[in-house]
Amino acid sequence: MTRPTTPASALAALREGNERYVRSEMLHPSQGAEHRAELSAAQYPFAVIFGCSDSRVAAEIIFDQGLGDVFVVRTAGHVLDTTVIGSIEYGVDILGASLVVVLGHDSCGAVAAATKALTTGELPTGFVRAIVDRVIPSIVNLAGGGTAALGSLDPAVLGHEHVRHTVRMLQGYSRSLAEAVEEGRLAIVGLEYTLADGTVHLTESLGPV
Repeated sequence: MTRPTTPASALAALREGNERYVRSEMLHPSQGAEHRAELSAAQYPFAVIFGCSDSRVAAEIIFDQGLGDVFVVRTAGHVLDTTVIGSIEYGVDILGASLVVVLGHDSCGAVAAATKALTTGELPTGFVRAIVDRVIPSIVNLAGGGTAALGSLDPAVLGHEHVRHTVRMLQGYSRSLAEAVEEGRLAIVGLEYTLADGTVHLTESLGPV
């Protein structure tokens, strides 16, 4: 496969890979022994994929990519912290990726837990609470007349807003990513994955795609 070098071509490559995955016609590119040996000296991923740790949403599989193609960062609920942002900056500034994808999905447990925390006051124990605390800012503004109203919203709406908010936070928190977007050499997009049929669709985009 020819390595995509622009944000638009990178997004097109991921979309084409997802279409192959949905049709069960995967090419399984960049996975042979020869390519593995070539990568032992350096890596040149064309995209950074920041996604949820959910076991059903493995980025290389759902986009039909292989070794060295995508630089993957994952946390439960795709929540941001400084190490995550640093990892994404590394993929762009050091490794040369031209696309950053925030990959969400339907039926996200972290979004459901944050909704429950806002509507009932019940919070998980241990460090799981730190995940919920980082999802809450994404959805709290949807509360309107009060947090109790969140319980009546479609969970898909809440997940959609969390993806969009994460995209905007990446641009707002990282000067280097914001500059790359402004210069046209990077795009940050939000994609949402549907568990049942395996498709992805675009939710948010910043930059030239």
